[in-house]
Amino acid sequence: MTRTLVLASHNTHKLEELRRILGPLILGIELVGYDGPEPVENGLSFEENALLKARAAAAHTGLPAIADDSGIAVDVLGGCPGIFSARWGGPERSDTANVALLLWQLTDVADAHRAAGFVCAAALVLPPSGDEPGAEICELGVWQGSVLREPVGERGFGYDPIFRPEGEQRSAAELTAAEKDLLSHRTRAFSTLAPAIRDLV
Repeated sequence: MTRTLVLASHNTHKLEELRRILGPLILGIELVGYDGPEPVENGLSFEENALLKARAAAAHTGLPAIADDSGIAVDVLGGCPGIFSARWGGPERSDTANVALLLWQLTDVADAHRAAGFVCAAALVLPPSGDEPGAEICELGVWQGSVLREPVGERGFGYDPIFRPEGEQRSAAELTAAEKDLLSHRTRAFSTLAPAIRDLV
């Protein structure tokens, strides 16, 4: 019998990515999309926001739910944009505006001091049972690298074109989907979460 797990996101690209990442790790569990209401992401950390989203999806669907919250953290900016990565450039939540503002803020920062990491918090929440809340687990994954001086590459999204992973000469936007799936912060977080999914779902 196939078990079902819901991804607390309306993003079809993220659903496809997580099916690729988790598919081999959670055999017999079907990952489905979510069309319910999204909660206000007012947490103060990646972990808090991932859990907020997973709780909302589990409560709405009655199914075990996973969610992630991710972004880029630049060392010289004290970890910013961090949880504000998606709206760093303003209310339009535009990838282009986000990247442009971050590059402008780092204009005078030498290459040696442009270290950054993509961070992902991956959360699993089981639906409540009666008056009891469901089990909750959250894992963190970090993909270390640095910020380039201009966008390079056509693949990926968000900050991928200006992020060069540690040990790579290419930007994240120059990697194939398969290459990125092996290295990314999302892969690191959800691979660590996978045993709990297998045990609890």
